[in-house]
This record gives sequence, C-alpha cells and structure tokens, in this order.
Amino acid sequence: MVKVGVVGYGTIGQRLADGVALQKDMELIGIADVSPTLPVLALKEKGMPYDFYLALPENREKLEKYGIPISGTLEDLIQKCDIILDATSAGIGAKNKKLYEKYGKKAIFQGGEKTEIADVFFHGYANFEKGLGKQFLKLTSCNTTGLIRTVDALDRVFGIDNVIITIVRRVADPGDYHRGLTNALKVDKVPNHQAVDLMLVMPHVKATGTLVHTPVTHGHFITVAAKPKKSVTTQEVIEIFEEHPRIRVVKIEDGFLGNAAIFKFARDLGHPRGDLYEVFIWEETITVFDDRILYSIHIPQESVTIPETIDGIRAAMEMQKDRLEAVSLTNKYLNIKNINY
Repeated sequence: MVKVGVVGYGTIGQRLADGVALQKDMELIGIADVSPTLPVLALKEKGMPYDFYLALPENREKLEKYGIPISGTLEDLIQKCDIILDATSAGIGAKNKKLYEKYGKKAIFQGGEKTEIADVFFHGYANFEKGLGKQFLKLTSCNTTGLIRTVDALDRVFGIDNVIITIVRRVADPGDYHRGLTNALKVDKVPNHQAVDLMLVMPHVKATGTLVHTPVTHGHFITVAAKPKKSVTTQEVIEIFEEHPRIRVVKIEDGFLGNAAIFKFARDLGHPRGDLYEVFIWEETITVFDDRILYSIHIPQESVTIPETIDGIRAAMEMQKDRLEAVSLTNKYLNIKNINY
C-alpha cells in the first residue's frame, strides 16, 4: 500500500483525497491545511473521515474552536507518507517542495505551479513512461488535461500534425468570489498556455490557439481543429472517442445542450459535488472538414485532473510500469465507465 498525503484541502485537494481513498492499492494518511476553511468545516461535520494535519501551527486555536482534531503538523504528515499530492495555491507548492526534499519524499504538484518545479510535466495517457520513478511531477491544467486526452487518442491512431484550439474558459469555480462579479469577456493573447503546455507534453504536435474568459462557473468549452497525418472519416473519429474511458460522447438532441446540462446530469447521477472525471464531446460537433478534424469538448474543471494525478502516483512510485495497466486500475477504482450517449 502506497502511503499518500494531500496538502491543501480546497477545490482540488478535496477531490484528490476522495479519489485516493477509493484506490485499493493506496492508503490516504491524511490531509493538511492552514485553517478551518469551509471544506475543513464540512469534513468535521461529516465525522472527520480523514486525519487532519495543521500546516500553520499558530492557527491551532482556530481549529480547536470548532472542535477539529489535529493529528500533527505538516512535517508529521510528510514523514508518514511515500508521496504527497500538493494542491495548494499557486506558489505555495514551490515553498512546500523544500520540505519534500528535506525528507526525501516524492510529490505531485497541480497545474497552478510553474512547470520547472517538477522533473516531468505529466499526463497519464500521453507520457506516463516519462514519470516512472521520478521524484517530482506536475500535472497539466484542467483544460490541458482534457485537451491532451482527446489529441492523444487521435494521435495514437492517425498521427496529428498540429491543432488549433479555441477555449471559452469559466472565470472561477463555484463558490469563488476573488475574481469579482462581472458582465464581460476577457481575451488572452495567442497562443494560449494550453497550446504551449500541450507541446511540452506532446512535442511532436504543433499547437496554437486563443482563450476567452467568460463569467460562468460550470466548466470550460474547447473547440479543436486537428490536422491528421492521413485521411480519416467522421465515424472513425467518433469511434476512437467512444472507446476512450475518460471521454464521453453525447448528443445535443438527447438534452446535452451545454455546460449546465452536463453539470445537472452529474448531480442526477448522484456524483458528490456534481463531479465528473470524464470530458464530454458533443457528437454533433465532430466532423472532418477539408483536411481537419473538428470537435468541441466540455471540461469539468474541478475534477478532471483527479484521474491523471492518481496515474502520477502509479508512475512516480512505479506501482505499474505499463501505461495502460496503470490508467486502467485508476479508472477501475474511480468507477470510470466507458459509457456514451
């Protein structure tokens, strides 16, 4: 049993803890945070299923005020674990890295950290082998994670020369206030970081694209124009996407009208927090036009990186050395099913 700790119990950290707890070959030692945040208070109200470690000892009284049991310090947690999943705010992971190095522990950082923090910029499907045995991995962002799933699936069958990406990006997660209340779109310069990051993970594919921030919270929307290295048909593309466990092909005519419909579908399924591990592609958007494959993706930003992070544990700890064996175990324990509508 690989011993895992989660540092930072926010939007991603909550989901990482739940995901690790489901893995039959991993043990969640505990979670660490700095104060009695709403997620920590909710954890207390649920009976403290995970041990809590305090990253800022000076905040002990704040935790005790709410009766939250403290199992130790951040350094105590680190010493008990084989690997740490760092889901802290951007920049904090770089500071925590010094502690991981001090104790000779492995760690996986989320997409908010700078790429140079890690030995490998990691994706479970696209470059699993590069993560084997490495001390530090960094996950791609939510958008890049879902995007790479789809491009990698096509590339392994057809070969992809280049992709042009347009992203309509949700501006904040549900419950976030720090970005303010707005009625505007904000445009980033070309190329967007997702295109640049895709090329870091898949250097043989050229990529560029635009990004627009939009004042919604439930998911990103990406359109992709991918140029294959050989002739393909629309049906062939649909079949490749349908075969991928972490991609769902859905139809507008069935009621999947957009991001809100997909989020409601997740809640109707009874998924905690409305989480979805898969990305969704609308079948009606998949087409081959001239020499390009076109399709549109929904990215559930709060939960989409969880499977690839768990793949990262498997790679860094060399639990499995075969890519498909590793991702299949992650999928099995997360109950990811190959279902399309």
